[in-house]
Amino acid sequence: MIVFVSGGARSGKSEVAELHVKQAAKGGSCYYIATAEIYDAEMAARAVRHQCARDARWITLEAPLAIDQAIAQVPDGAAVLLDCLTLWASQILYASELSESQGKMLLAKSIHDARARGLQLVLVSNDINEDLPARDPETWRYVAFLQSLHCWLAAEADSVLEVVAGRVIEWKPKATAC
Repeated sequence: MIVFVSGGARSGKSEVAELHVKQAAKGGSCYYIATAEIYDAEMAARAVRHQCARDARWITLEAPLAIDQAIAQVPDGAAVLLDCLTLWASQILYASELSESQGKMLLAKSIHDARARGLQLVLVSNDINEDLPARDPETWRYVAFLQSLHCWLAAEADSVLEVVAGRVIEWKPKATAC
């Protein structure tokens, strides 16, 4: 099962995603794929929170770019949290030699692999397209790329959730094509 969780900064989306993963793990191990290297105190605290959860054991894999390789390390049928697609998209555009279409293909390959292996994969991303359109072309390129990933993922996911002020809105039953 593929679950896509989005929301604004500090909306509570990571907590909602963690809960889904813990429930899917049924007391077993939970895998946390961090799409950025753990380089600051806040990120380290998040990783520790995952690893020290009382009701599940979290195993953290750092994958700033190669999410397909991280997913390949997870045992079949396991519960996985990928947090976050927003950082991963920035890695594709600004820290790799991959094109936008190659990045999208990498995400598609990862989703296909997760589905084929029965993973319970929960992906988290930020809603950043809720302001006036960006004036600078590079910012617009990033927002447009992330928006295209969100539209594609919303269509592919089994469940699409948006978190606003800690409240969950389920969109998938009413999803439309982008």
